[in-house]
Amino acid sequence: MNENLRKMILGEKMPSKDDPKYRKTYERDVEAGRNFARRTGLDRLVGHVQIFAERHRGLFLGIVLAVVFGCLAVNASHFVRAYRLRREHTVKAPAPSGRTILDQEHAQTTTPLKEKEDGTDTED
Repeated sequence: MNENLRKMILGEKMPSKDDPKYRKTYERDVEAGRNFARRTGLDRLVGHVQIFAERHRGLFLGIVLAVVFGCLAVNASHFVRAYRLRREHTVKAPAPSGRTILDQEHAQTTTPLKEKEDGTDTED
């Protein structure tokens, strides 16, 4: 098997951060991540979240679980809605034939005829 194809399917061995062969690459990637976090303000935001989580452990756990269960509920409601929509499309009654539609339209637009006492028809 081709070596590149094998690497693509099986993946490569994850290098250790202490391996001297990959040490420079690891340090460069970590420094790039730190610079990105510092420039975007993510480091300060994460610091504030961590301080809040340490001070209010129960509340933080409650917030996290509420978000998780809320996402689960939204996902379940979307599944139910999709299932019902699919059922509506598959269980619909057969479409009426053209003759039935014409009969219904014709019945609504005509007025019934009444017979006179002398036997002739008149319209109301």
